[in-house]
Formats: sequence, C-alpha cells, structure tokens
Amino acid sequence: MRLVAFLGLVSALFFISPDTSAAMPDNLSKPTYVAPEETIPKAQDIPFPGTMQLEVDARDNVQGVFRITQIIPVAKSGKLTLLYPEWLPGNHAPRGEIEKLAALEFTAAGQKLDWTRDNVDVYAFHLIVPEGVSEITAKFQFVSATASNQGRIVMTPSMLNLRWHQVSLYPAGYYVRQIAVQPTAIYPTGWQAASAMRPTAGQKNSADMNRVVYEKTDYDTLVDSPVFAGKYFQTRRLSRRVHLNIVADDAKYLKPAKDQIAKHANLVREAEALFGSYPYDRYDFLLALTEEMGGIGLEHHRSSENGVNREYFTEWDDGPGRRNLLPHEVTHSWNGKYRRPAGMWTPDFREPMRDNLLWVYEGQTQFWGYVLGARSGLYSKQDTLDAFAAIAADMDQRVGRQWRALADTTHDPIIAARRPKPWASWQRQEDYYNEGLLIWLEADGIIRRQSGGKKSLENFAQNFFKGKNGDYGVVTYELPDVIETLNTVQPYDWAGFIEERVYRPSAQAPKNGLTLGGYKLVYNSSRSDYIRANDKRRKQVDLSHSIGMVMSDKGLVKAVIWDGPAFNAGLKTGLTITAVNGKAYSTDILTQAIEDNRGQTNKIEIFAKNGDQYSNFLIDYSGGLRYPHLEKFPSKKISTEKTAGEGDQIEGGIDRLLQPKTR
Repeated sequence: MRLVAFLGLVSALFFISPDTSAAMPDNLSKPTYVAPEETIPKAQDIPFPGTMQLEVDARDNVQGVFRITQIIPVAKSGKLTLLYPEWLPGNHAPRGEIEKLAALEFTAAGQKLDWTRDNVDVYAFHLIVPEGVSEITAKFQFVSATASNQGRIVMTPSMLNLRWHQVSLYPAGYYVRQIAVQPTAIYPTGWQAASAMRPTAGQKNSADMNRVVYEKTDYDTLVDSPVFAGKYFQTRRLSRRVHLNIVADDAKYLKPAKDQIAKHANLVREAEALFGSYPYDRYDFLLALTEEMGGIGLEHHRSSENGVNREYFTEWDDGPGRRNLLPHEVTHSWNGKYRRPAGMWTPDFREPMRDNLLWVYEGQTQFWGYVLGARSGLYSKQDTLDAFAAIAADMDQRVGRQWRALADTTHDPIIAARRPKPWASWQRQEDYYNEGLLIWLEADGIIRRQSGGKKSLENFAQNFFKGKNGDYGVVTYELPDVIETLNTVQPYDWAGFIEERVYRPSAQAPKNGLTLGGYKLVYNSSRSDYIRANDKRRKQVDLSHSIGMVMSDKGLVKAVIWDGPAFNAGLKTGLTITAVNGKAYSTDILTQAIEDNRGQTNKIEIFAKNGDQYSNFLIDYSGGLRYPHLEKFPSKKISTEKTAGEGDQIEGGIDRLLQPKTR
C-alpha cells in the first residue's frame, strides 16, 4: 500500500500539477555566460613604428615547405599580439590556412620568448616583449599542401605561387596599410619570378640572383602582390603598363603564337577603353599553365593569379577553354579593387567582410569579363553567345530560387566555403556570379531600350568605375550609390528592379536580357563548342538539361538536378553508373540510350553502385538529348524620338555589346 501511495504522489507531482517547476530539484547548477575578455587591440589608422623585415625561403620545391624569418620592430616592452591573416580579399571568406603554420618560434636579443595562442581567435598569438628590446625575430614554416585533399597545391617541382599572407604575421592594433614591410624571397636556382612588386634597384647587381629583395611597401600592398615563379617562364609585354607572365609545367607548353599574344593585348586596350581609365601604375597577369599546381583565379589591384590548363596555348583551336578567366580577373582591378563595397573593405585581415553586394562585385565582373573576352577576340562571338545560353539554362535549373533569393547566395563563400553540395540546384551556391551576369545583361537591355539605343551599361561603367589613371587607391560604395548612378545614366525604377531580381525568391532565372538583346533561349540535340570544351576540361558529360544529371567520364554521378527525371528515379550524387539498359556503361552508351528513347514510352534503365551496394533505377524521360543555344530573332527598331515600350527590343543589342571598341 505504501508503494501505491508513493506512485500516486509521484503522479500528482509530475503529471497533474500545472506548476512543473515545483518538481525541479533546487540543487542543480545554473551557470551564467561570461563573455571572453577582449585581448586583441583594435586596428587604428596610425603608423606602425618601424619596418618589418620578411624573408621567405621558397627553395624546397620537393616537399613544399616555405621557411620564414621575420623581424618585427617593437616600440615598447610588454604585451604584443601578432596576427596571421584570416579574412582574405578576393576569397570573400575567412580562408587563411592557419593549420599549415608550423615550427613557430620567437626570439629577442638571442633569448627565446614564450607565446600563447588566443583562446578565442586562433589566428592571434600573444607574447611578452622584454625590457630593452627593440625588435623580435619570428621563425616558422608554411607547410603547403602536398595533395589536393589538403588544400590548394602552391609548390611543385617546376613552379610555385608565393602568397605573402600565407608566410607572414602582422602586429595587431594597426591598419595594415600603415605597416611597412621589406620583403625578400629566395627561389630555386635558375627560376624566374613575377609580381606586381618590383625588386630593389640594387637587385641587378646582386651576386645571388635567386635571392630577390623587393622594394619596401606596406603590408596591405604586400598581401595584394603575390608571386608566380618557375623553371619554365616567359614574360610578354602587352602594353607600356601591362605584362603577361607565364609559368608552365614544361617548356613545350610555353609556345604562345603571335596572334594569341595579340588577343591578350587587345584585352588590355578594350578594358581601358571600356572603363575610361586604368587604376594601376602597372599590371601583371600571373598565368600558370599547369596540371600540377592547384587551379586559381584571384583578383588583385595590380595583378591577378590565373591557373589554366597547360595546353592553353598549344590547343587553342580546341575551344575557348578558360580564356574567360583573364578578362574576368582584370575587370576586378576596376570592379572590386578600385571600387569596392564598403562592407568588403576592412582595416586589417581580422575584421569580417560583409558580402551582400557580391552580385555587383562578382556579377557585373562576370558580365564585363565575357564582354571583354568577345571584344578582344579571346572568345569568339559564337562562343560568347553559347556561354550566355549555357549560363541562362543552368540558372533556370537552380530551382532553389523558389525559397532562396539571389542576395542570400552572397553569403555562400562563408556558409559553404566551396565544399561540394549534395543538391546544388536546390540548395543554391555562389549564383551571384552567373545570375548576376544575367541581371546586368538585362540592365544593359533596359538602358538601351529606355534611351532609344543611345546609352548602355557601358555608360554606367564609365560613370561608376572611372578614376584617376595610375591611382590604385580604393573608393567604397553602398547600394544607393549603384542605384543613383544607374538613374543618372537612364531614369528607371532601378530600386524596384533590383529588389525584384536580387532580394526576392523567383520561379525562373532573369532571362529578359537575352530577349531585350535580340535573342531567345532554345534547346536542341547538339552540344555547342562551349559545352563540349567545358565537358572536356572538367572530364564530365553534362546531361542536366535532359535526364537531369552530370557524370564524370568514369561514370561517377557529380550532380543531380532537384526534381528532374534522374532525381525522380531516385538517383543521387556519389553513385557510380555501371550499366545502361543492360550494357556496360560508357558516356556514348548513355547518350545513345537517351537519344534512342526520344518520343518512346520506355524508361531508361540505370544500374549503379554506392560502395558495395548495387541498385537499379528507371528514368522516365523521352525528350532525347537537349542542349541550350541562343537563337536570334528580328527585333524592333525603336524611334529615338520616344521612350521605348516595355515589350520592345533594341535591334542588335547583344551584337552591339560584343563589338570591339578599339579595333
């Protein structure tokens, strides 16, 4: 009876009483949050006392270890905080490879100094400077990636990419533009190097030609001035101010033809003509022809890092390949470096960047990159039209736009860090590049239409990006500045246009720019040269517009379009296709099966494995092979005496856009 009474009491206490707090024991601990102490001084716009000496030994091109000696002046004794760069311009995210810093050691006056890592910001190191010390010496290593799954490979037996942010520290408490530094690099014997920085005047008389002492600069400029160096190297002059510096895996790839170099020179002339100025005293394209060093495309104010296939020159006629990379990166000298979103300019490499205007920074750069590629001849007009078709069709497949507006994808560099996604078409990714291109193409069409063909987005470019020749400073902007300049060029509801295209979910990609420009998106069974070259470069077959799937040439499923035929059949990324309709898999067998099923009621049978498990999938698709193209249609001529109507197009809008300006 006592047990029954006890159970009844428990029931009353825990299940009947509405005041459940009465049942809580009063002896449970209840911690309160204590915010961490701020231990790192904020950056101030004051000069750093003295000049840092930075020497990087980059001769270990076998094991990929950079050995660094850095002398840092100190003005007083006591606590000193040194930072490793975290938020990197052009990466739009905290991508500093702190995990590759090794063997860190500090000394002063021959005595070893203890150091501690900050327990909140792991990119910060604290140490105590003894009395009477005027400088400390830091020695450490940057143990670069030796395999692609460790990060980007930056050193190979034949070339290297010296990125100063990876091999240096800087003192907390100062704007990086206020920190003076004298950099030195030691390269393997016989190698040549290129950078936007220049060696000191005495370098030509140095007995050690592989030890290059660069002119003193500020730490901000240093980080913005990477180096490409290599055993197989050549420089081509494109203009008085601009050079193309090429390194290659082997000498046999260093064979640019005269007309190929001429097209790169055209790129420089067309870019400077487009923007009406040049925001650099000099500009160096750093171009790596490689399958050994990691690929890259990264902008800097007076240079750019560009990694392309080693056959870039020797197989020029096989398709456009990555020839849109250099036009994109040089455009960033104006858009992204000279004119920069205010949220993306920071006083040091610790403060987070705000990426919300990347649809301008990267989207309009993507737009002008393709335009300049066509105007210079690096891309043919047809290749450019095929690229626009592929981009529009691919963006249409981003069905995640139903729930995720384009503006939100500007945070993807931080959210996803470019890691693979299981359902990229549904989750979306860095769509601000190519969807941004489509938005700016539409803006160009609207300006042409509303002005009766008298103006275009080129007028915006000259108003917004034109600066003083040779001045490589930074001018920041906010969204209202973009809208104001658009209205200065051509009055329109640009605020409403941007709100609709950028900040709201939508059902379809913004393809009106194609229509306004005199073209429409169509599909047929033939691959364009652009798609064929893209498939070859990526070693894949893109069937996303038919069965909704992209495979590697070995049958690995790389992407499945959300709610497409393959998705509805149950396929997912990571599967390996082994058979199609009972035949051993090959890309030819699969594409033939798709085409043979055109107009039929049969299903395409896919046999695939996932690890040790095998499964059968039936794809319900009978539309045959399907690839995007642009088809030209007659467009209306608009009278220059009246404002164009909403349904009108400008005759030859895209055709005019792609015409050279300097030839």
